Formats: sequence, C-alpha cells, structure tokens
Amino acid sequence: MIKNKLAKVVFGSAFLTTMMVPAMALAEEAAEAGGAAPDWRAEVARYAAAGISMAVAAFSAGYAQAKIGSAGAGTLAERPEAGTNIIVLQALPEIIVLLGFVIAFMVGTA
Repeated sequence: MIKNKLAKVVFGSAFLTTMMVPAMALAEEAAEAGGAAPDWRAEVARYAAAGISMAVAAFSAGYAQAKIGSAGAGTLAERPEAGTNIIVLQALPEIIVLLGFVIAFMVGTA
C-alpha cells in the first residue's frame, strides 16, 4: 500500500485521468455521431481533458524522476558501476510524458 500522501495523490490523479480522458473523448465522438452540431461546452471539456491529461502526466513523471534521481545519486556514490542502470531508470518516466502528450493530442484533435 502507498504510505506517502503525495504519492497517493499523484497516483490517484494519474489513475483517474487515464479513466476519465478516454471516457470524455468517447462521449464526444458519440455526440458527434448523432449529427448534431457540437456544443461549446463539449469543446471546452475536450480541451480541458487534453490539458489535464498532459499536466498530470508531466507532474507524475517529474515526481518519479525526483525520487529516482535522489536515490540514484546515493547509489552512484556507493557503486559507480551502476551508472548505466541509473540513466535508464531516469529516462523511463519520460515515456509517461510522451504518452500523456499523445493522449492530449488525440483528445484535442478528435
């Protein structure tokens, strides 16, 4: 179980965003399939969902990189041969940002 309160908030936000953003996008597509002109509120919700997905992805990756970086600095002080592993682990959270960007692009241009 997650014990750190900030980690709970970050994980919970990321989880809820991954559940809400596709639902909002699918609801928008269903409304457009009916033939009616899109409402301005639906447009605002779509762009807000795109912004939220990007923001949550960026904050989550930043939090993960901060934790990995501080632990990696301590590890490198004791074992310099682990440098390659630390660099790989430091780069992995960037995938979260790229996926958030892809989701934001897909929702924003739907």
